[in-house]
Amino acid sequence: MTRVTGSPFDFDAFFRAKPVILAPMEDVTDDVFRAICRKRGAELCVTEFVNADGLVAGSSEATKKITLAPGDTPTAIQIYGADPERLAEAAEIAARAEPAFLDINCGCWVPKVARTGAGAGWLGEPDAMIAMAKLVVSRVSLPVTVKTRIGTGREGTDGMPIVELTRRLEDAGVRAITIHCRVAKKGHDGRADWSWARRARHAVQIPVIVNGDVRSADDAQRALHETRCAGVMIGRRAIEHPWVFRECRKQLDEGVIHPRPTHEERVELAKEHLSALRDARGERAAVRAMRGLYAGYLSGVPDATTVLRRLPAITEIAGVLDVLHGILG
Repeated sequence: MTRVTGSPFDFDAFFRAKPVILAPMEDVTDDVFRAICRKRGAELCVTEFVNADGLVAGSSEATKKITLAPGDTPTAIQIYGADPERLAEAAEIAARAEPAFLDINCGCWVPKVARTGAGAGWLGEPDAMIAMAKLVVSRVSLPVTVKTRIGTGREGTDGMPIVELTRRLEDAGVRAITIHCRVAKKGHDGRADWSWARRARHAVQIPVIVNGDVRSADDAQRALHETRCAGVMIGRRAIEHPWVFRECRKQLDEGVIHPRPTHEERVELAKEHLSALRDARGERAAVRAMRGLYAGYLSGVPDATTVLRRLPAITEIAGVLDVLHGILG
């Protein structure tokens, strides 16, 4: 495993600066995508979630996910699992990669994860969740954070556990909490209710990061204003528009709107991401992985609709690059 080098990560100073953070997303936030977003203003990236059982067992997939190259910083490693001891062991292993901090996934709503007791499954057992967090904190010297949701969705609108959970997580030694402001059973449906992040923020001293429906610089500014949270985390919007990070930073810092990416920037991003994936995964995997990204990357580019119809049938990178080279004439 490659170790990260450079200046130590100043956790407290980082969150005083109201960061805009790339959310962990399975099959999305690999090292290639983190580099794409970091180049476009993401101030901190979080890895795909890493299975604790796999990491403890020495799985090559899990080990690859926690391998951080020297330029991949600051990056936090997120782990998930249903067994507290395994999570603690996994945290010890992940800490050796020297991430900025360790994050525990207590919010993944996907049934195959939550039904095992991992991810959002922890929300159904709050006492166990607190005990687990306390155990993980006790086993590593790095800061430990938690990403979760406001509840399972079975509690009713007045019974969301998130405010009390945030207090208890702070008491357990957790250094920050990211709140996706939907209940677990909603998945990505419905509107995120940022008011829960505001309530949790006012209940604790640790940083609270607001997540859910932050899709633009206006959203980021409004979310921070309404919640007084320490930062915002952006997930799905970054997949189609990774420039969102620089746009948020410009508006938050200077109060002005960052120019939208030019057509040339959009085409260059598609080329850059394709080439980086080829170097990391090989040609076939790169061509397949990019197919779902072109629509977002090329949005608004002249003749993009015609190009998007052609690209799925192309199986070699040279052919894709020929099309992209010619898109602007």
